[in-house]
Amino acid sequence: MATCEVCGNDYALSFEVHAQGAVHTFDSFECAITRMAPICEHCECRIVGHGVEVDRHWYCSAHCARTGDPRRGREARDSVPV
Repeated sequence: MATCEVCGNDYALSFEVHAQGAVHTFDSFECAITRMAPICEHCECRIVGHGVEVDRHWYCSAHCARTGDPRRGREARDSVPV
């Protein structure tokens, strides 16, 4: 069993996330998201999906990028054709 670094729960089904040279232990996806997901700079929600990056600023959607910083975010799009 391992202890979750967010809530302290000692859980038999805990899991590790290896990211950027560090190892994190969690007991749930909720705790992993709480610790690791970036926060939208406009609406302050956790960015669980792809999100939108504009000039090294992260937003949950193109709408938030455009609303949060109209000058830089005006060209933001939620999806780009492949």
